Amino acid sequence: MGIKIKIAALAISILVIGGCGSNNSKPNEEMDHSTMNQDMEEMDHSSMDQDMMGNDHMSHDEVVSLNNSTGENELKIPSMLERDNEEGVVYTVRAQKGKTEIFDGVETNTYGYNGTFLGPMLRFDKGDTVKIRTINELDEETTFHWHGLEVSGDVDGGPHNSLKPGEEKVIEFEVAQEASTLWFHPHPEGKTAEQVYNGLAGLIYIEDDNSKGLGLPNDYGKNDIPLIFQDRTFDDEKQLNFSAVLNDDGTIGDTLLINGTLNPMLTVNKEKVRLRLLNGSNARNYTFKLNTGDSFVQIATDGGFLNEPVALKEITLTPSERVEIVVDFSQLNTTIDLALINEDGSILLPFEVSDQSGKISRIPGEMNNFSLTEEEMEMPVTKKVELFGMMDQVTINGKKFDAERIDFTQQQGVTEVWEIYNKPDMMGGMIHPFHIHGTQFKIISRDGKEPPENERGWKDSISIKPDERVKIAIQFKHKGVYMFHCHILEHEDNGMMGQVKVE
Repeated sequence: MGIKIKIAALAISILVIGGCGSNNSKPNEEMDHSTMNQDMEEMDHSSMDQDMMGNDHMSHDEVVSLNNSTGENELKIPSMLERDNEEGVVYTVRAQKGKTEIFDGVETNTYGYNGTFLGPMLRFDKGDTVKIRTINELDEETTFHWHGLEVSGDVDGGPHNSLKPGEEKVIEFEVAQEASTLWFHPHPEGKTAEQVYNGLAGLIYIEDDNSKGLGLPNDYGKNDIPLIFQDRTFDDEKQLNFSAVLNDDGTIGDTLLINGTLNPMLTVNKEKVRLRLLNGSNARNYTFKLNTGDSFVQIATDGGFLNEPVALKEITLTPSERVEIVVDFSQLNTTIDLALINEDGSILLPFEVSDQSGKISRIPGEMNNFSLTEEEMEMPVTKKVELFGMMDQVTINGKKFDAERIDFTQQQGVTEVWEIYNKPDMMGGMIHPFHIHGTQFKIISRDGKEPPENERGWKDSISIKPDERVKIAIQFKHKGVYMFHCHILEHEDNGMMGQVKVE
């Protein structure tokens, strides 16, 4: 059967099953759009045939389900990295390889920061001048990308900031942004997906005077819990064999790890518990909810607190997005067989609620003064970004990443409006999580409508559905070259990435 017939047949079947969910502006002239409207049939399908016959999930609708957590292992909490005994705020972060006992009695080959798997949590205070000694102890090049940090391009850790095996570099920056939950991970060109899959990821907490005075749950590891969600597939030897499971449209696994813990369970007291959720997966989307149907409140987005808490019964995160939610375990309908589940009912994290009352904390009615100004809402679009394609045929504005090409320029400290469009392909398209380095932005609209209440806060990653147009107000506080890309890591590695130079 010819490839075009196969594509058409698969497209019809997807439509039957049910596909993906679904201005007067000044265009930016800095990109060549000559190939932007290319038809999927004209693309190079050299690898498409094989992928369609196997682990395909181009719509992200029919993905493999996660195995239910049996709850037999208490959730591991990342350690807080101790500061070096030197002048200033100095940390040492090492990218390492090693062996980790994820399964009882079996050692799995893994990567980690300052250890064999994942990494510690780094805590900064607003106003800190931070020095980090980064050391590459791997056998391959890597970078240290500070996802969500507003820093200059030369310390951001994009593919231009690569460290060879054995190399080290000290970076320095001032923390000027508000309290938030960020993370760090590698970003080497063409190798990000595999290095993250093998275990390179860690958390950053920023605190400020506002966060310290709100009275929210803040006892780390007790009622302030980080949760890094990552799906993986292990081979018969219980190893992470990335090349064997690699899918160019995003590698999806059947086994969930939370903070690197297999079959996790979290013991909590009858109190308000703050859960900081990070979708650290290569490609999987999660829709989190409680199996009892109880609601929780969202208090923060990627880059800071919402102005007011928002009550929700579920929330969806695409790769790299973060939220902070608070669950009041003293007020639930039942605490028997209680769990955090995915939208398909997969048990992600069972909870064991103790009889202890725990600490008294509160959820204030006002938490922030975030605002989207009238001026920002009325500004013309100055940059257009078109996301298109699937598998290894993904592009931004019709082009693949070129480290020597600058796609956009923007002035430091000047707010502009970008419009991001997820162009459907003949398969219907898929959700693309879009991330911009070195800044936090504001969502102006989704398809001309104001964003939902729980997205009215600082963001650095945003989920964009097929045929959806999103407008954002964005300002860079520092100079340098920054990446913007799809955060399905395989798409990023396949060239769904561009560069903006801030001058």
